[in-house]
Amino acid sequence: MLTPPASLTIYVATQPVDFRKGAEGLALLAKATLGHDPMKGVAVVFRAKRADRVKIVVWDGLVMYWKRLDGSGFKWPPIVAGVMRMNAAQLSALLAGMDWTRMHAPRIPQPKALA
Repeated sequence: MLTPPASLTIYVATQPVDFRKGAEGLALLAKATLGHDPMKGVAVVFRAKRADRVKIVVWDGLVMYWKRLDGSGFKWPPIVAGVMRMNAAQLSALLAGMDWTRMHAPRIPQPKALA
């Protein structure tokens, strides 16, 4: 299982892509069409037309993570043009086949002002 660091910036391409592309092709696609370059320290999550497949590209010498769920599919955002952001906990839930849209980042309490 992939465990991303909490500090990793993660983007999700909301439209399906051609899954014949490898790591270099997906990295170029992310940079050219989404404006996010995996070689600059971000992870980009791609989905196939079939909702049961995911590919993630991230820079660590350019790594591609590929996963397929048997008998079920990943929970994806609506198919629209563009990109969205998710946090590391949401990515872990997505890869586990869970509904990651119900997860929210914890609120950080604001310090009380001194009188």
